Amino acid sequence: MNPTQTSATDPQGSLAARTVALLGRVPDGLLIDGVWRPAEGDRTFTVSDPATGLPLVRIADASPRDALDALASADRAFPAWARVAPRERAELLRAAFEELQRRRDEFALLMTLEMGKPLQESFGEVAYGGEFLRWFSEEAVRIQGRYGITPEGTGRVVVSQHPVGPCYLITPWNFPLAMATRKIAPALAAGCTVVVKPASLTPLTTSLFAQVLLDVGVPAGVVNVVPSTKSGPVSAAILDDPRVRKLSFTGSTPVGRDLLARAAPGVLRTSMELGGNAPFLVFADADLDAAVAGALTAKFRNIGQACTAANRFFVHASLVEEFTARVTEAVAAFETGAGTQPGVTIGPLIDSRAVAKSEELVADAVARGATVRTGGHAVEGPGSFFEATVLADVPADAALMREEIFGPVLAITTFESEDEAVRLANDTEYGLVSYVYTRDLARAQRMIERLATGMMGLNVGVVSNAAAPFGGWKESGLGREGGPEGIREYLQTKYTLTPDPFA
Repeated sequence: MNPTQTSATDPQGSLAARTVALLGRVPDGLLIDGVWRPAEGDRTFTVSDPATGLPLVRIADASPRDALDALASADRAFPAWARVAPRERAELLRAAFEELQRRRDEFALLMTLEMGKPLQESFGEVAYGGEFLRWFSEEAVRIQGRYGITPEGTGRVVVSQHPVGPCYLITPWNFPLAMATRKIAPALAAGCTVVVKPASLTPLTTSLFAQVLLDVGVPAGVVNVVPSTKSGPVSAAILDDPRVRKLSFTGSTPVGRDLLARAAPGVLRTSMELGGNAPFLVFADADLDAAVAGALTAKFRNIGQACTAANRFFVHASLVEEFTARVTEAVAAFETGAGTQPGVTIGPLIDSRAVAKSEELVADAVARGATVRTGGHAVEGPGSFFEATVLADVPADAALMREEIFGPVLAITTFESEDEAVRLANDTEYGLVSYVYTRDLARAQRMIERLATGMMGLNVGVVSNAAAPFGGWKESGLGREGGPEGIREYLQTKYTLTPDPFA
């Protein structure tokens, strides 16, 4: 449904009116030094609704020169912001949390409009994204060092923590609020200033959130926002500049490799949250009700467009037929449509390229012997929709067993032994998250030890939590976001030796 049209559940056009009013409140410029301004040459680009393909708004399209202006702003603001008392920084983040909750309706609607996820999931993201503001408001006052005597007794060791400096934060399109708060909150809590480049497919939520930060009193220049369709040149300009001291990126592994290479000459601190190929293991002793419910959540949350989405479902041979039948029945009942419509489970994919990729992966798997149990096709437009799909008997050589699917396709294969399950699960260059369903405590402990992933969901289908360290092993990334570990990514350590005060 076009968001400007009415429906049976919206007879007075209240959705259309709210949409127009909301889009009118979203800043359409670049945020540099506390001011929303046009891009160089007044360049703009269009942000569209993936449910309709129709334009929502046009916003400023930053150039490399604009990006350097934003970095200069962050650099000027850094010394004063680093000296702001931790309690004051904490209170500003807490105020932003409160304001975000107050405006949850408009943030949820905006995310659904520009990204496509069902409205109920957008409300969930508002809650999840807000928790990073609340968590890091509390961590801001807990930055600690240490003091102690040297082993020889000849002096005293003082270890202190200091903000790394201006940071460049690159956020993805799939969680436009949570990925912004997950990076901005720890940076500000640590005393850093930031330049944020949101994905050009979904920049509106980040811009509206940045305005919230200004509204609650975050000083000019502390947060700068440069949406751009020129990601490569903009990033190159910033990363080649010695004033930037930290890079945080969430996105694909190939782009992450390129950014690491660009960051190497300046020896920048880097945090990389990259691709995933999550295995979902269902052992013979699993609670099947819990496993089916967890599979649906782990696969189809955010329409499958999440780095944590379960990609490869390995089910013990004794359960595979019943598991497949129950999952298929549930998925066949999913409703596909615009995320603003009540009852929708599967919204649009982000664009036509995402639809084409899902089509190609399903076709390849079927050609190699997989069976389509439900779904398997693109939905005729308008919008970029793909049916929720279940594939059974997926062979190991299918492309979707090696590549991140990033779509609503659940691929099932089988195993006979624990060793085989572990081998299959670890047979990937990625290592972000794994999911395990078993009631055997000893086996669960073995999986913690044996699965090569930075996170694991044990009998649960969602692992993300602001209080926990989010991140992967191998080619899934470097560093952690969230938890006490998250703020450390924005701090650097200084050791000072002082004389023995009693000498």
